[in-house]
Amino acid sequence: MKVHNSILETIGDTPLVKLDKLAQGVDATLLAKVEYFNPGHSIKDRIAVKMIEDAEKEGLIKPGGTIIEGTSGNTGMGLALVAAVKGYRCIFTMNDKQSQSKIDLLRAFGAEVKVCPTEVDPEDPRSYYSVAKKLSEEIPNSYYPNQYENLSNTRAHYETTGPEIWDQTEGRITHYVAGMGTGGTISGVSKYLKEQNAEVTTVGVDSVGSVYKKYFETGEFDKNEIKPYLTEGIGEDLIPANIDMDLIDAVVQVGDKEAFLTTRRLAREEGLLVGGSCGAAVYGALTYARENNLTKDDVMVIILPDSGTRYISKIFNDEWMDEHGFLDIERS
Repeated sequence: MKVHNSILETIGDTPLVKLDKLAQGVDATLLAKVEYFNPGHSIKDRIAVKMIEDAEKEGLIKPGGTIIEGTSGNTGMGLALVAAVKGYRCIFTMNDKQSQSKIDLLRAFGAEVKVCPTEVDPEDPRSYYSVAKKLSEEIPNSYYPNQYENLSNTRAHYETTGPEIWDQTEGRITHYVAGMGTGGTISGVSKYLKEQNAEVTTVGVDSVGSVYKKYFETGEFDKNEIKPYLTEGIGEDLIPANIDMDLIDAVVQVGDKEAFLTTRRLAREEGLLVGGSCGAAVYGALTYARENNLTKDDVMVIILPDSGTRYISKIFNDEWMDEHGFLDIERS
């Protein structure tokens, strides 16, 4: 019988899908790595399993323990899946810009969710980073994976996502594009691909309001770059251990409007119902491809990290989009 021992065994081996309508006018082949085929509907399932299994091997969490993590939602979902299968309790901290549907999904798995303010420094005791860390210090037999600093994050993509992309493109990939969040996806995959072919170009996609682009270009961490933005899952107000700028060749910054309108186009024109960071990645990829005159010999792979089902009340809601002034371009 073709049977998986648990839902965790279905993680990975996600498909590459060629972009058609959105890629018009670009000579290169643009391929989307569609990560919502994972059981938790995002790429973060990969790192959730890796972080917990590594922690178990190191004795950092024991049976009946509690997983505590700060998350924008997707890592929490992956950890919730792992916890359900392995019998752990979960507590997640999230900032208040995340969609209600993400919070509800985590609670559906029995997780406890604590919502924290977005517009505070990471070191502020109210931040979702600080609250998660404090809880992990107070609760016995708890484990704080800390996806930002935990290098199992990068290793998960080095061991799975990177090899998948190389095999699926038969080594023809020339450009790799991914959003820059915790840094694990872009760094782990880039490391693997560049080991296979040092000529592969890695393009990071950042949000306007994040510190990454300036840090990449100048090496300066400038707090003045930090401004509010609505795209979830990419951009940072800190530099995590998992980000390796030496593995990145270019950074494109994308605003909320461009990200969200591209996200809606992906659903309507390509049949890909994905999240806002996916729209940002595709917009950034198209911008880079056009500005650098990529040719028919180029093969660009773009990571689409998650499903649009978590953003129905936001990006796919006309009232919400209109309230934020994002629909004028779509209507024109």
